[in-house]
This record gives sequence, structure tokens and C-alpha cells, in this order.
Amino acid sequence: MTTNPEEKRKIIGDTFVKVANEVIGEMNLKPEEVYLAQGTLRPDLIESASVIASSKAEVIKTHHNDTELIRKLRDEGKVIEPLKDFHKDEVRALGRELGLPEDIVSRHPFPGPGLAIRVICADEPYVCKDFAETNNILKIVADFSASIKKPHTLLQRVKSCISDEEEEKLMQITSLHSLNAFLLPIKTVGVQGDCRSYSYVCGVSSKEAPHWESLLFLARLIPRMCHTVNRVVYVFGPQVKEPPTDITPTFLTTGVLSTLRQADFVAHSILRESGYSGKISQMPVILTPPLHFDRDPLQKQPSCRRSVVNPHLHHQRLHDRHSCHTWRPLSLMPPRWC
Repeated sequence: MTTNPEEKRKIIGDTFVKVANEVIGEMNLKPEEVYLAQGTLRPDLIESASVIASSKAEVIKTHHNDTELIRKLRDEGKVIEPLKDFHKDEVRALGRELGLPEDIVSRHPFPGPGLAIRVICADEPYVCKDFAETNNILKIVADFSASIKKPHTLLQRVKSCISDEEEEKLMQITSLHSLNAFLLPIKTVGVQGDCRSYSYVCGVSSKEAPHWESLLFLARLIPRMCHTVNRVVYVFGPQVKEPPTDITPTFLTTGVLSTLRQADFVAHSILRESGYSGKISQMPVILTPPLHFDRDPLQKQPSCRRSVVNPHLHHQRLHDRHSCHTWRPLSLMPPRWC
């Protein structure tokens, strides 16, 4: 088994081709007369660093429809991809021009290999030598109005990363809201510039209802201060007093995928019933990270549960990820129940 996300994606993509070849054999078709039709979009090719999209791009993440086996078939002229020059918003506009029903046009995309690519796997906590120092910086940021009264070398580092205007806003936010920020002991794929990064996730929680404008400000600010953080999540539920320091080992097993299917069904059922489904371009439900919150450290309870993240996308061009986070700068971690 592997927990490496890039290896996992390549295995899934190659399996996709192998299964297609098995079906071709079962149907007694001639391989030289068979073409593979795919709904590949331009962002898939950009993120996979396909030469079709760019000769200089760096791999952000390999898509199942652009692995080496697919590229070999493409070179042989065996792949039909009518949408490969389009982005998601353009495909939807095209669907409307063709008169397709709105429920089809606005339907949220679902990954070809199913939910397997929406599981972040891990077998041990990700804790590097900078973990404690980064955590201390996050504590200063989350309680900046109090920290400013206690001179500290890390405080000066925080102040050197922000403008006077940002410092004033941070003072205001941390004076009005009770927040805490902390590192989660996992490694996730993010985008910094045009390149892929494997870095920490910062969790933010609060004693009160989330104030989204303030949280989005922090989500943009934190990766600038902490270059080893590539995304920020808001953790719902009671304020996290004891952030997890270990993980629930997670692989692509039947039980893990079953849990994710349940979470995906619940999340999208609620979204449809709310009437907001058409207002959000995409809401992938991701079993990530393998974290078990709300444990009393004195009881030494082992990590055996997982959490779900709901990044919801509003961008018209979903490939525009040129900042220290993916999609929106703030992902949502619903109540911890898995």
C-alpha cells in the first residue's frame, strides 16, 4: 500500500486503462478499432503538466485521464477528447447552447475513478523540526491583540510579514473574536505559485459562530507568514482545546471508501435541499485528514476516527489557483463524526 498521493493517482489512472482493455477483450473488439472517449478538460492537462497544455508546466497533480498509459494511447491517436480546450464554466455555457437540461448542465462534477482520489492517506503523523515553532507563530497570530503586549522574537517575525493596515485589521479581529490556530499533523497537496507543494494544514476554531470575513483574512495571511502551511481549514464544532498530535492510519480500503460515500451522500443531500446547489460550482467531499478531535489527552485514547473537509468552489475559472491555497483560501471541516 502507498500513502503517496501522486503514486496513488498514477495507480488509479493506469488501472482505469487496464480495466478498459479488459472490457475490450471481453467484448471481442479489435483494439486497433477502439477509441477511448474522455471528458478531459484543460485544467486537467495543466495540472498534469501535459505538453498539450504547456511545454513548461510543473506537475501539480496527475489526473487519471492523463497518466503515461493515456498519453501513449493519445500519441497513437486512440483518444477522443472533445472538451480538452475548455474550462468548466465554458463547458456549462456550451451545454446551455446545446439545450441540455439545467440539472445536467449545473450538476457538480464527479471524479471518473469514484471517490478514491478524494481520500488523503497517511500512516504516521507529519511532524517536522519546524512544527513547534510554526505552532507558536500561529498562536501569536490567533491572539495577536494579547501577544502584542508581550515582546517576543516570533512576534517581530509576524509583524515583519504584514503591512500596517493588515496589522491594524489583525488587532481588530483578535480583539473581537476568540480564535485559536494550530497545525494539524498531516501533509496535504497544495499550490504555491504554479507549483505543487506538500505542506502542513492550519486549523482555526472559535468559541462563537464563524465570522467569515475575518476567517478569510486569516486564511490569506497565514500562508504568507508560515511558508510551510499551504492551506487553512475552519474546524466546526466546539473550540479545539487539544489539537490532535497523532492520526488515524488511513489507506484506500473498503471501509474507508464506504465512510466517504456516506459523508458525500449526506453533504450533497443537504446542499440540494438548501437550494444552494446551483450557486456553488463544485463541493468535493474529502476524507481528510485522518484526524480524531475532541479527545482528552489524559485518557490517552487512541486515534480511531476521521474528519471530512468540504472545500466549496465559487470561482468561474476553477484552474486559477495561484496562491498559497487551493480553491477558496478557506476550506470547511464539518463536525467531527466519521
